[in-house]
Amino acid sequence: MSEPLQPWQWPEEHWRGIVNRVRAGRSLKPSHWPDGARCAIALSFDSDHETNELREGGESIGRLSQGQYGNRQGIPRILEILARHGVRASFYVPAVTALLYPDEQRRIADEGHEIALHGWIHERNSVLPEAAERELMLRSADTLEKVAGKRPVGIRTPSWDFSPATLAIARDMGLEYDSSLMADVDCYELLLDGAPSGIVELPVEWIRDDAVYFNMNRFAGLRPYTPPASVFDIFRRELDAAYREGGIFQLTMHPHISGYRSRIWILEELILHARNLGRVWFATHAEIARYVQQPQ
Repeated sequence: MSEPLQPWQWPEEHWRGIVNRVRAGRSLKPSHWPDGARCAIALSFDSDHETNELREGGESIGRLSQGQYGNRQGIPRILEILARHGVRASFYVPAVTALLYPDEQRRIADEGHEIALHGWIHERNSVLPEAAERELMLRSADTLEKVAGKRPVGIRTPSWDFSPATLAIARDMGLEYDSSLMADVDCYELLLDGAPSGIVELPVEWIRDDAVYFNMNRFAGLRPYTPPASVFDIFRRELDAAYREGGIFQLTMHPHISGYRSRIWILEELILHARNLGRVWFATHAEIARYVQQPQ
């Protein structure tokens, strides 16, 4: 049996096929935002809770308790700030989190926020057989609909991990948008093998994610290295640039990471700063994805 080809030996057809499987298509940046807003603000929260440990097959009581903090303290603190400022946001919820904390999801939905897909148990899509990935995505959608009372219309893959089958499955499910990829700062259409998929991408980026600055794994020697004030400065600069460009400021936070007393102020200060800039549109990811598809 011959050895597999190394990447530097691949024929052009092969590497082009890999690159073009899922690709950014035309930009969907609108010419204007609702009610004369200069910028759209898309705040999001990944409610991973205990699933970060469970997805690894782990049983660490300490790490599970850290995840539980997201429910006991993180989510209430976040919801209180959002309610005080009249801001709606998107919450990406693994189905196992929804089953552990159904009252949390019902409260989030009742307060007008979006609940969207974030896997079954925060599994990595890229290591799953296609049939298993499809079954888990469908089961997760069914679970969130049963728990929260509304079927999700968008997905953020766990750890932003995309398999070659993910987009096709999302299309077949009739999802409206994805928020896992990073080809732009503004919304764009997703191409599947060169053809429009019908799904809008509302792009993320690690620099707009709290986990990369605050995460800790004591056994791996990983320690937080960025002070909260510096994280706020990074997020604020991203927001300022989005406002100047008339685009989107998209932010990803985690209740079990940013829901601490020394960090939660970042969220409130960003909301206040956005309002001080001028007219902005705080919206869910689903609302933004729908808006950018409308004729301008």
